[in-house]
Amino acid sequence: MKATYKKYILNFKRPSGTSRGIMNEKETWFLLLEENGKIGIGECGLLRGLSIDDRPDYEEKLQWVCENIDVGNDKLWDALMEFPSIQFGVEMAFLSLQSKSPFELFPSTFTEGKDNMLINGLVWMGEESFMKTQIEEKLAQGFSCIKLKIGAIDFEIELGLLRFIRQNFDAKTIEIRVDANGAFSSNEALDKLIQLSEFELHSIEQPIQKNNTDMMSELCKTTPIPIALDEELIGVFNYEDKAKLLDAIQPQYIILKPSFIGGFKGTLEWIALAEKRNIGWWITSALESNIGLNAITQFTYKLNNKMPQGLGTGGLYTNNFDCPLEIENGHIQYNPGKNWDVSNLGLQL
Repeated sequence: MKATYKKYILNFKRPSGTSRGIMNEKETWFLLLEENGKIGIGECGLLRGLSIDDRPDYEEKLQWVCENIDVGNDKLWDALMEFPSIQFGVEMAFLSLQSKSPFELFPSTFTEGKDNMLINGLVWMGEESFMKTQIEEKLAQGFSCIKLKIGAIDFEIELGLLRFIRQNFDAKTIEIRVDANGAFSSNEALDKLIQLSEFELHSIEQPIQKNNTDMMSELCKTTPIPIALDEELIGVFNYEDKAKLLDAIQPQYIILKPSFIGGFKGTLEWIALAEKRNIGWWITSALESNIGLNAITQFTYKLNNKMPQGLGTGGLYTNNFDCPLEIENGHIQYNPGKNWDVSNLGLQL
């Protein structure tokens, strides 16, 4: 088996804002396996500034993986515990190599084009007018669940945007999720949650910064809105620590990004622990290209979670890869009649 890796820069169609700043481009890495004339491809979805494996030795670790590829997926996964995005890329690449088609990792009625999945429509942070335009677009596109990034502009303006949705659509018609990305300070968080509760929100992601376990636990006990942990899960590597975190905080939901938490295996560990504790969960992509998004989407479908998933980010980039994934009426689907084009990577698959 031969293994190589390639860096690829994804360019945003327009700058995309979170509470951590504006992104114009997204770096990603691909692991390519070749054996007996077959090719496998996996995406190592690093997100600079957020991934726990955003480290100076990242590329060096990818080189190490290529040199040690013969030890196989399981041993590599264990050795890559501190590099969850590479764990994911390795898992994906081996599955891709072993599959009939390099892009059909989890065959199902979804990949046959016979079923689809409910997803949320993502509204990025920005000026009030830009956010309002995005909300109107998502509603016109048939989304029944909208997720708004909040915490970067004036809170009163954000409340006004939520009011705008609720004046036109009640909670039974449109589900609203908000993501604060840890933007609220500990002393103001509960007051803001109370103000937000007026709008019958489904949930709020990560209201305060991670690693404030006692405060987050207290918030989860007293909140008028269900709280979902997101960044809180990043960097929690072993099974016992995952269990301790959930027991300490007791959130209403957790949000799972395979690129951040050790790929498919890491995601399944979190799900098992959450379900044992009656904690809800859903899966979200983390700005991967369509290659990583495709793998996450197929994997998610097999888990049979009927909540809206966070899988609609494929259209953000000018230089993404043409693929069979389509978004229609707030659902993601796979069109087997459409072909993949990964020629930007110098590949014909």
